Amino acid sequence: MAGQIKELKKGDLLFREGDASDAMYVIKKGRIAITKTKGSGEIELAELGAGEMLGEMAFFDNKPRSAGARAKQDSVIIALPFSALYAQFKTFPEWLKAMVKNVNGKLRDANAKIKNLERETAPETTAFQPHMITRLCAIIALIGYKAGEKEGDAIVIPYYMLRNYCIQIFQAPTSKLDKMMEALQGMQIMKVEELDQGRKKITILKHEFLAKYVDWYNEYLFKDESKRATITEKEMPGLRALAFYGAKQTPDDKGMVTVSLTDIQNNSMKDLGLLVNVNATDQLAEKGLVQDKQSGEGGILTQKFVLKDIEQLLPYWELTFALLKIPI
Repeated sequence: MAGQIKELKKGDLLFREGDASDAMYVIKKGRIAITKTKGSGEIELAELGAGEMLGEMAFFDNKPRSAGARAKQDSVIIALPFSALYAQFKTFPEWLKAMVKNVNGKLRDANAKIKNLERETAPETTAFQPHMITRLCAIIALIGYKAGEKEGDAIVIPYYMLRNYCIQIFQAPTSKLDKMMEALQGMQIMKVEELDQGRKKITILKHEFLAKYVDWYNEYLFKDESKRATITEKEMPGLRALAFYGAKQTPDDKGMVTVSLTDIQNNSMKDLGLLVNVNATDQLAEKGLVQDKQSGEGGILTQKFVLKDIEQLLPYWELTFALLKIPI
């Protein structure tokens, strides 16, 4: 059976975690990274080279991709569609079919047990895991709604109630709460002032933002992996550039703006202090957050997107990455 040849450039996605499975692949040339979504980022599980196969386990159970695959360098892949392989598999003796399916099932189970064991035994290296972030931020936002008192544009909340809710209702450690408030103060979202006799004045400077962030991050965490768009740190410069230069444009009646990626590449070092090249937003387009870039007169590259969506995502992901990096 002749396979279909696929050519991938460095960084190109072969398939995403959660995608439907319709083929297995043999690497003819190049290197492919097997990746797994972890929190708000992506980790590399393995690296495969010429002659190695990937995606074959789904042939037997038709389950979605359990991991993603991305080219680490320019690569040539041979795709073997399952539809053609099924026809050949039908000619196998029944005992061989049963044996192969049994081995595949045991491999799936073994992989699942290994992943569960890793989750149970892996030491925490940061102060806040994703669900602890939503829990602690939700406590603060809730007390703001329940007992907050306006002070200009800010809201002052009672520290005793904050601690009680943290311990008794949310069953979260107060040491984590204090560390979260310290982190949010450093990001100018809160202000913590020490008073006499161990009392504290807790002020939420950006209450609405914090409450909306909780809703957004909670929805993101519980959304099916195949349906959520995860931003990586490498993609943040492109996201920042789109927000910065998009704000200089006038949105159309659908809220969309068009920016020149060529101008961004030429001016980003001066305006943003870092070089953002014309390919920096390619992954954002793959994830459906912006449209594919277009080439115009004189080779000028442009890109369209809904400005308010990018302006909302940017501070949410900036806060997420900042909190995930805080050490224990």
